[in-house]
Amino acid sequence: MTSPIKAEDSGSAAVLDPELAATTENAVAQGEKQPEGRSPGQLMWQRFKRDRTGVVSACVVIFFFVVAALAPLIAKVYGKNPYTLYAQEPDYPFLLDDFAMPNGSFGGMSGDFWFGVEPKLGRDVFTMLLYGMRTSLYMAVVVTTLCVVTGVIIGMVMGYFGGRVDYWLGRVTDFFLAFPQQLFFIAFMPVVTAMFVSPQDETPTYLRAVAIILVMWFLGWMGLARLVRSSVLSLADREFVEAAKVSGASPWRIVRKEILPNIVTPILVQATYILPSTILTIAFLSFIGVGFVEPTPDWGRMFAIGADVYEQDPMFMFFPGAALVIFVLSFNLLGDSVRDAFDPKTGR
Repeated sequence: MTSPIKAEDSGSAAVLDPELAATTENAVAQGEKQPEGRSPGQLMWQRFKRDRTGVVSACVVIFFFVVAALAPLIAKVYGKNPYTLYAQEPDYPFLLDDFAMPNGSFGGMSGDFWFGVEPKLGRDVFTMLLYGMRTSLYMAVVVTTLCVVTGVIIGMVMGYFGGRVDYWLGRVTDFFLAFPQQLFFIAFMPVVTAMFVSPQDETPTYLRAVAIILVMWFLGWMGLARLVRSSVLSLADREFVEAAKVSGASPWRIVRKEILPNIVTPILVQATYILPSTILTIAFLSFIGVGFVEPTPDWGRMFAIGADVYEQDPMFMFFPGAALVIFVLSFNLLGDSVRDAFDPKTGR
């Protein structure tokens, strides 16, 4: 009686039962799809699609970015812009009352002004919100990208090379972490702008944007650098890294091919937390008057205006407040869902 499995004399893979082999060959001949292994990215995507909270949050975040990108087109179709003082236009003679407050209910909401008008000046709130969203999101994306790239590079250098390199870069990181961020923003922003513009001249908007980016980048990379360093240290002595070293691979190839793909998860998750935090910081700087100023539309400026008129016109603060809360909450939930999707132990 023949054994169902026999090994080849050459030591190669075993040959299966002839009946099973024939069945497999028939299935292949008939075009039936055989089971295939899934990559980690495919497994992550499958877990993420099952998370309804993550999918909804991703849709909300994408919606905000699409609206911000299409803000000029939406404003053109809508027929308004965030700079015109419509209260001074002859087409809207009764837009504001005798106290410079919007006429009508809910902050002057109407068919012409969907979200009402700004108190005292009579600008359109809807387009101010659109362009303010555009300003905040674009700035946050640039700052987050710079912080992530800087943090990843410095963290990987610290973790991989260790020794004196790790020690001195660690002390530099600790030095930057010692700065009180909000107080430093308030004190340093005027200094940065004064370096390029005379105090008697008005600071251009692009220069304020560059100053905000530089200050936030200057103080925003340290947390991610320490996270990446700890992740690299946990991988530096693993077998696949040692094998790459023995094979003669260069440090750059080891870092790029062996270590970096294994720390993408914490980097990506941390980036989803940095971006909404950056938006809140940008809004805070504009709110206290050291960020964007008139006439640049910005969420923080809208909060500053709303804080002065909230008793007479509470609706003016409602729309930027709701937009900011929805976006930050959605992005934080998206970060949690991405973390759970990458974690193979999760049950979600």
